[in-house]
Amino acid sequence: KYLADRYGITSGVLPVELTTFSANNVEGKVELNWTTATEVNNYGFEIQRSEDSGQKPDAGQSSIANSQWSKIGFVKGSGNSNSPKSYSFTDATPPSGKVQYRLKQIDNDGSYKYSNTVEASFMKPSEFSLSQNYPNPFNPTTTIQYALPKQSKVELKVYNILGEEVATLVNGQMSAGYHQVVFNAGNLASGIYFYRISAGKFNEIKKLVLLK
Repeated sequence: KYLADRYGITSGVLPVELTTFSANNVEGKVELNWTTATEVNNYGFEIQRSEDSGQKPDAGQSSIANSQWSKIGFVKGSGNSNSPKSYSFTDATPPSGKVQYRLKQIDNDGSYKYSNTVEASFMKPSEFSLSQNYPNPFNPTTTIQYALPKQSKVELKVYNILGEEVATLVNGQMSAGYHQVVFNAGNLASGIYFYRISAGKFNEIKKLVLLK
C-alpha cells in the first residue's frame, strides 16, 4: 500500500514495483536513476521533464498538476521480471534553473502510470572559463575543465614548449554548461606543456607540467 500511495497506483496489483527514483547533477548534466523490484508486462519508461515556470499553481492545484511536461527520452523495460532491475537516463542539456522529472511507466497494452517527481537545480555558467588542470604536475593523466555559457564551436589543444601541437582534446560543437576532458600524456616526454581553448571569441592558455 505504501508504494501504491507513493506512486499513484490505485490497483491492488503492482505490475511494476518502482522502489527508487533519483536525479543527480553530474558535470553539467542530470543523471536519472531508478530501480524496480518486480515487473509484469512492462513495455518501458517515458522520461518527462518540466521546467519551473515560476508561476504559482491555481487554487486547488498542486505544482505538479500545473506543470507543463514534455517527453525527453524513453528507456525500454524488462517485460516480466521477479528480480530487481536498475535503469538510468542522462539529460545532457538540462535548462537553467529548477527542473522536475517523472517517469511514465507504460505497459505492453498501452496503459500507463506516473512515478513521483524528482527535482534538480542546474545553473549554466554566466561566462566562458578554462580551469587549471588537476592534478598538476601529473603522470600520465590529468583532467581539464571548461565552461560555456552558450553552445559554441570549441577547440582545445595541447602544445609543447616550442609551440608545436601535440594533442587535440576537443574539436567540435559543444553544448552550454560545464565540461571536462581527460588528457593522457603517456606518449610524451616529461616537461612543460600548454593547453589552449578557443570558443567563439574566447581564448585562453594555461600551463601544465608532466613529470614521469
